[in-house]
Amino acid sequence: MAKLTKTSVFKEQATRPETTMDKTTRVVRKMVDDEAEQRLAKLTRLRNARLEREANTPPQEIAAKRTTRAKAAPKR
Repeated sequence: MAKLTKTSVFKEQATRPETTMDKTTRVVRKMVDDEAEQRLAKLTRLRNARLEREANTPPQEIAAKRTTRAKAAPKR
């Protein structure tokens, strides 16, 4: 029976070099993730500001205006 050693059991797998397409994909994904994070932060900030503004402003009572219908022209 062959003697098992750490190097014979867990062999390192050869890593292939990163291609140009892989580099591009990695960079673009990072850019998209960063933009999404910034967008989420902005959305949260604006939402909190809107909710705070709505909480601090008194509700305005809107008077319902009654509109009268124009009388129909007399029929002949």
